[in-house]
Amino acid sequence: MFTDFEQTTWVIRVCIAFVLSRLCVSTCNYSEVSMAATFARLLLGRTSVLTAAKHKTLTVRSLGDFSGLGRLNHVAIAVPDLEKATSLYRDVLQASVSDVDLLPEHGVKVVFVNLPNTKIELLHPLGENSPISAFLEKNKSGGIHHICIEVENIKDAMDTLEAKNIRLLSKEPKIGAHGKPVVFCHPKDCGGVLLELEEL
Repeated sequence: MFTDFEQTTWVIRVCIAFVLSRLCVSTCNYSEVSMAATFARLLLGRTSVLTAAKHKTLTVRSLGDFSGLGRLNHVAIAVPDLEKATSLYRDVLQASVSDVDLLPEHGVKVVFVNLPNTKIELLHPLGENSPISAFLEKNKSGGIHHICIEVENIKDAMDTLEAKNIRLLSKEPKIGAHGKPVVFCHPKDCGGVLLELEEL
């Protein structure tokens, strides 16, 4: 029989193992039965997370493991006249366009132009402190504002970028026009391009 101290030790061990597995395991290719067996061995001190990984029970990765960029989600164009720009793509160029979406957190109104391989995002200022207003003051006719590329895990992407001294414009992701987490990277660290990353 286990003493109270030993039981406490086993409980702590399994809690640590569980937390490590949640933080460090990228893919789990085991069945529920093998998973239970693995944690039982961890509980009894007969294996470790690293030993389990060595025998391919778990796949372990380091924190901030960035899997790379995905597909181009959209190219964003700031426009001084949203209605006129929408008409150009919808009525002249015969593209499918979305309704106007208001994003007060980002200070913009947006319309998406749907293309076969990506989207164009038409941006127009919303509110007095919109970042698009400053852009349009410098570019009276409008122009390309940013590009957006998808990533599998935005937190991993942010960790990797910060480790490489790429500045981010916010400490935490915000919810973008598609209802998914997004973050912007400083253009001075990205070749003069304002880069938006959006989680899949």
